[in-house]
Amino acid sequence: MRFAIKILLLLFSFVYSANLYPQIPDGFVEIRDVIPDIIIVLRYFSNHNFLGRKVNGYEAEKCYITRAAADSLAKVQNELRQFRLSLKIYDAYRPQRAVDDFVNWAKNLSDTLTKKEFYSTIDKSRLFIDGYIAERSGHSRGSTVDLTIVPIPTPEQPVFDFNNQCECFKSADERFKDNSIDMGTGFDCFLPLSHTVNENINAQQRANRLLLLTLMKKYGFKNLAEEWWHYTLINEPFPDTYFDFVIE
Repeated sequence: MRFAIKILLLLFSFVYSANLYPQIPDGFVEIRDVIPDIIIVLRYFSNHNFLGRKVNGYEAEKCYITRAAADSLAKVQNELRQFRLSLKIYDAYRPQRAVDDFVNWAKNLSDTLTKKEFYSTIDKSRLFIDGYIAERSGHSRGSTVDLTIVPIPTPEQPVFDFNNQCECFKSADERFKDNSIDMGTGFDCFLPLSHTVNENINAQQRANRLLLLTLMKKYGFKNLAEEWWHYTLINEPFPDTYFDFVIE
């Protein structure tokens, strides 16, 4: 009887510990363990994203990324810190189930809850055709990050309001008051204006994008030309693996 109780206690302890300390693959870290002062606002853990709700696989506001990518981002952060600036992360590792959630949402053409902010000038049916939504994402390999630059101290920002959406392509005074320096559009703005070298932004916006681009390239990242916020570590450690562990 005592032996059986000990076994049950051991099993309980194992399950309880597993729930407290979720297992992530070797080679991944929570980015704040490497860069404690980095700013994290995980859009897909909130309702402020193009789905208008928390995305499948995001169960905590934790930012997992490969150790190699985190170490390189720490070098970018070190440079920005000298000028009272900081990186701000919108998304890093993304479970495959979250990508599947994006795909299913894109197929549902009747769900246009967030159209005004994120894709007001294009038809939702074009999101696949134009490459804004895909069935695979480099984020699921763990070394891709969506990010911007914010001043320190970081300004407050309002709570997203579905009833007061602002077109992501409008001026910084008119669109959502994200506390980023002015990059010319909001995050996840499904428009050509989000292309990193789009010529239809002003000189300050171009300079801000160039600052981010220059620092990220310096420390081993490449940019996705269609998204000023999207960078992938060139020497990523898992180039062929798409992970699906839950963020918790």
